[in-house]
Amino acid sequence: MIFETCELAGPLRIEPTRHVDERGFLARTWCREEFAAQGVHVDWVQCNVSFNERRGTLRGMHYQAAPWEEAKLVRCTMGAIYDVIVDLRPESPTFGRWMACELSAENRRMIYIPGRFAHGFQTLEDRSEVFYQMSAPYHPEAARSVRWNDPAFAIDWPLAPSCMSERDRSIPDLQPAALEPGPWTQPCKSRKR
Repeated sequence: MIFETCELAGPLRIEPTRHVDERGFLARTWCREEFAAQGVHVDWVQCNVSFNERRGTLRGMHYQAAPWEEAKLVRCTMGAIYDVIVDLRPESPTFGRWMACELSAENRRMIYIPGRFAHGFQTLEDRSEVFYQMSAPYHPEAARSVRWNDPAFAIDWPLAPSCMSERDRSIPDLQPAALEPGPWTQPCKSRKR
């Protein structure tokens, strides 16, 4: 695998190395030793698939609070997505900043997202499917969200949302001092993304 550092401290863009022959190719998407060599020590405890019927569907920005922070390994297995993360670690040099990358079935890239990052995505094609592994089981009492279009982050989404949950649409904006350390995000009411 080819690992590339990102503009935020901690996440990694990953490109599987393809071993090609007349049948097609084989590529590894997870190897404990290769990730450990990058300083990533994680045991995946849960895998999810998110299927999205329409282009422009927006899900996010979600995370779990301590002690159930989720590291994630995300890839798009069908279609294409604009994947976005926000650094919510007060001690981080990139606290409060966001980044995005395009993940698609065609490019087969992945992103490793450490715990304490909010995560969301928008579909760039109809019938897009996202596969992600998580380092912690889901705990409803730890589920949190920040608003997808909060001016505090000013995330530049590529499309106007065509479909979004009522929960994601109704998360309030952060207050002006929100990027100071503290419990400033809103609890989620359900896991539906």
